[in-house]
Amino acid sequence: MEFARSPLSVGAVAPSGRSLARVMTSAVPRSGEPVVVELGPGTGAFTTSIQERLGGRGRHVAVELNERLARGLVLSHPGVDVAQADARALASVLAERGLSTADVVVSGLPWATFSARDQSDILSAVVAVLPPHGAFTTFAYVHARWSAPARRIAGALHAHFEEVVVGRTVWDNLPPALVYHCRRPVR
Repeated sequence: MEFARSPLSVGAVAPSGRSLARVMTSAVPRSGEPVVVELGPGTGAFTTSIQERLGGRGRHVAVELNERLARGLVLSHPGVDVAQADARALASVLAERGLSTADVVVSGLPWATFSARDQSDILSAVVAVLPPHGAFTTFAYVHARWSAPARRIAGALHAHFEEVVVGRTVWDNLPPALVYHCRRPVR
């Protein structure tokens, strides 16, 4: 429904599946008190998986631009700190919560709908809050991997991170997707 209302800011026709969510959230530590930021949580497909991995530990901040989706997330995931904000304001969102860094950033943002400038601005915001040991994960749909916007985001990831590993294809997601696992942010 949100895709029909706002196709340029909601990039998926259907929510991501559980298999993709498990791969996307694999960087969330199963111990300690990590700070996990979720960008573009939408209806919460990755949110649920992050919450399961955290098991009540750490902090989970979800940054959602769409007001309707943010309200829905507050209702469906009361243990998540939901900020209705633009991902480019990530440092401010964290500062408002007394945080300066995030150990893991999981992105469900629709990169292919963004301009090169928007992609770079958002990735710069992510890099600014990640410590050297931090991890960033995002995904792309396999069928669009060779499109100009998808190639542009892949290039931007390599410009912002020393290590970018493309994970296995998640074939049972609709549509099939692949995950980018990024580490060692470039400052």
